[in-house]
Amino acid sequence: MQEKMRGSLAAPNTDHGLMQLVAIVTMIIDHIGAIFFPGVLVLRVIGRIAFPLFCWGIAVGADKTRHFTRYALRLLALGVVSQPFYMLALNHTWSQLNVLATLLLGLLAVRGLQINRYGSAWWAPAVCLLLATAITMDYGWQGVLLIILMYLARHTKGGLAALMISFCLLWGSGSLAVFRGVSVNSGLNMLDRAVNAHIARISLQFLAILALPLMMIKTKSGIRLPKWLSYAAYPGHLMILWLIKLWLRG
Repeated sequence: MQEKMRGSLAAPNTDHGLMQLVAIVTMIIDHIGAIFFPGVLVLRVIGRIAFPLFCWGIAVGADKTRHFTRYALRLLALGVVSQPFYMLALNHTWSQLNVLATLLLGLLAVRGLQINRYGSAWWAPAVCLLLATAITMDYGWQGVLLIILMYLARHTKGGLAALMISFCLLWGSGSLAVFRGVSVNSGLNMLDRAVNAHIARISLQFLAILALPLMMIKTKSGIRLPKWLSYAAYPGHLMILWLIKLWLRG
């Protein structure tokens, strides 16, 4: 019994409802910043929390789901429905796929690890990573790799923490250009200028590390989002932001 309790305490947080809610809210904040307030970097910083939480949801969900095919098909359908709104709201094209493509490839890679059929434990992740490299999609092969590594590190806080810190350091090393040319005195208030002045020294993707405390600290929120809300949140908020953008232009 004591061993079981110690194992439970050593495991990362799996409070799915809370993390899903935080991921959705921070994603919306990120997209509001990207579309309407590109100079207010604090909104983009908050938005870095979303993607690792969605990846963690896939890693944990792949372990728990009893209907993998339905899970994968839901992600596929949601990605197809979301693509037009992703393009309209965030100024992308058909050749640039939304984040659901990345999450789906991550899920398929994990499935290959799980079943290990005909050597799928090695070729499935490799194929998914190659596809994410060949096809432009949100977060790309780095996102797929993060899901794979999270799945492998899902049982221990130490493993997940080491993974997130090292991954964010490497991931962030290629994103310094995000802050070049951004003026920290461009009509923002004093708090925004102070925050931006510090953030300008930090790479954007490294700040995905801000999601780590929620993965580490055990919570029992009891939050359970309705399934329809979970699935409607991504295309729904993009559609609303696009309509607001049209209204402001009109």
